[in-house]
Formats: sequence, structure tokens, C-alpha cells
Amino acid sequence: MPTQVPDVPPRARQSAALPIEVQQAAKDLADGPKGAMIVAGIAVGILFLGWLAFYFFLFLPRGSIG
Repeated sequence: MPTQVPDVPPRARQSAALPIEVQQAAKDLADGPKGAMIVAGIAVGILFLGWLAFYFFLFLPRGSIG
């Protein structure tokens, strides 16, 4: 079923997406932002590994304060 383009000026048509049906939008958005969550998880993992490296290789070998 083709989507009908509303009657809008050609200039506005260049920067606007074609309208889609609610069912199609819900289907497309059902999985959520998996890629963003993967990238964020990798970034947090790298930061945590860096913190562990500082802790074990810098802080612990220097001993306690006092």
C-alpha cells in the first residue's frame, strides 16, 4: 500500500520524511536502541577496566596513607 505524499511545497518536501503508518513505526521502534546500548556498554567497560588498572598498578603498590 503506497503512502500518499501530502500536498506541500517542493522546498519543504526536501527536508521532511514521508509519513508512515502507526503500525510500521511501532514495528520499527519495537527493538529499541540496541546499538546505542552496546556502544555505551563498551564505553563503560573500558572505563571500568581503566579504573581497575589504576587501582591495582598504581594505588595498591604505593601502600596505605599514614
